[in-house]
Amino acid sequence: MIQPGGESGFVSANAIRLHYLAYGQGDRDLVVVPGITSPAITWEFVSEELARDYRVYTIDVRGRGLSDKPSSGYTLPDYAGDTAGFIEAVGLDRPVVLGHSMGARIAAALGALHPEVPGPLVVVDPPLTGPGRDPYPFPLQVYVDALHEAQAGATADDMRSYFPTWSDEQLQIRAEWLATCDETAVVETYENFSREDFFRYWQRLRPPLLFVYGEESPVVPRSGLEEIAATNPAAEIVGVPSAGHMIPWDNLPAFLDEVRRFVDSLVRA
Repeated sequence: MIQPGGESGFVSANAIRLHYLAYGQGDRDLVVVPGITSPAITWEFVSEELARDYRVYTIDVRGRGLSDKPSSGYTLPDYAGDTAGFIEAVGLDRPVVLGHSMGARIAAALGALHPEVPGPLVVVDPPLTGPGRDPYPFPLQVYVDALHEAQAGATADDMRSYFPTWSDEQLQIRAEWLATCDETAVVETYENFSREDFFRYWQRLRPPLLFVYGEESPVVPRSGLEEIAATNPAAEIVGVPSAGHMIPWDNLPAFLDEVRRFVDSLVRA
């Protein structure tokens, strides 16, 4: 199995054990919260780039990677409590928190429920789902099928049909580490995409606040962008060109440029 290059560590947070990978020695702390089937190592190619400028901590969200996999506790308040506990356990002082997809929903819940813990938030292409809203555009069965393939020993080539533009290394990491995701965690989280309203948390956030979306992403449609802007006018909203939902995999340079611009502007302010 491919091993991470980051510094591996564990903390006790919110009554579970969380695993994380740490990179860099920058003066500014940045916490990365990945998506529904993305253990921390899958973000290593992003974390290593960000670590040129910041001290980066990428979390194995509960139910993924080397973190605990409890039989329940996959709601946004649970995840937000985990992330707040992680930040406090590591001893970080209001770090930048960057979340993608599921992780973006977690970042929003963290900022709303534990406003004293995180610093600036970078909310990247979250599912804008909830009761009475359009369903998430990717079916649950796609995630379950891929998970079962990985658990059965899938190869990088087997993953290529899901992510045809990814590099061989990214596909190999996906094939090997997807199997560490717990099916209960994936299914319950997916179902909570429609049960839990993202905007309930989004409207409570205060700047500095950056919303990043892929200009070709089906997860954040134009109507969703309009509601994002109307619900929280204080947020800065930027699109990444030539990118779908998996923004860093589709256009890494532009994604990094936007994150660095936002974080560095805070230092100058």
